[in-house]
Amino acid sequence: MAKRYYKVAEHQFSVDADEDMFSLMQNYEPFVVNDDDACDAVFSLSIVQGAYVEYVEEMRQSEEGQDIICGHTAENLPTFEFVLRSVSTGMLVCSKDYKSAKLYLPEEKSKTHKFSIDNALMVLYALATANLGTTLFHAAVVTYQNCGYLFLGKSGTGKSTHARLWLRHIAGTELLNDDNPVVRFFEDGLCAKVYGSPWSGKTPCYKNMDAPLGGFVLLEQAPHNKIERLRGVSAYAALLPSISGKRWDRAIADGLHRTENSLASHVPVWHLECLPDEAAAKLCCETIA
Repeated sequence: MAKRYYKVAEHQFSVDADEDMFSLMQNYEPFVVNDDDACDAVFSLSIVQGAYVEYVEEMRQSEEGQDIICGHTAENLPTFEFVLRSVSTGMLVCSKDYKSAKLYLPEEKSKTHKFSIDNALMVLYALATANLGTTLFHAAVVTYQNCGYLFLGKSGTGKSTHARLWLRHIAGTELLNDDNPVVRFFEDGLCAKVYGSPWSGKTPCYKNMDAPLGGFVLLEQAPHNKIERLRGVSAYAALLPSISGKRWDRAIADGLHRTENSLASHVPVWHLECLPDEAAAKLCCETIA
């Protein structure tokens, strides 16, 4: 087995796996760290092929034919089984502090190995950094005039569509990530940054770049275009559904709450009722930027 180091949003982690597994991880190449530059990792993942361990299910998350079944082993170690279109593709078993984990993949070669590797690393990253002022958002993010803007909303709301409208109609806009950017809040400077990541949904956009966070926009489909600023509890509530995390774990939930509260207090949050048109993008840009 070989070991490789990666850095995403200034957090390093390591992966131990056979070379054929690394060939499935091309989206991580922009985030590779040379061995000479490697430092303490926030977590380490080992990828192996073999039988799953037994576990007790706690809950499951389902979206668009993809399921993550969360549970624990007899030793009370956290587990996550990844299911794609009703077929199990892999199982992640973590240490209690999420600093190390092992991903079990089926013995036979499969196109679903990459699905499990990406999901395992996303889950582990979100949990291992939850108490480090770090959140993994389900959002599309663009950069404009050196700031990053996140578009939030339920699946199917039009986050990617709105991002494309900015790219098409607002000069100087660039796509940073289309599905899973990382946001960090720095208490010492009371400021936030948004980072590209190796996880970007259906649109391949794996940029090892960052920008000061200019604001969040919660999208809602409507027969008109209207935007308003959210504050206080409304701002906090707008962020909550878009942040990945194991909220029934008290330590994880507390870490996420601190970061969410800081973001809602120090970064502008907006609610945009909109059509999927040029006017919506321009109204949004003129208001928030």
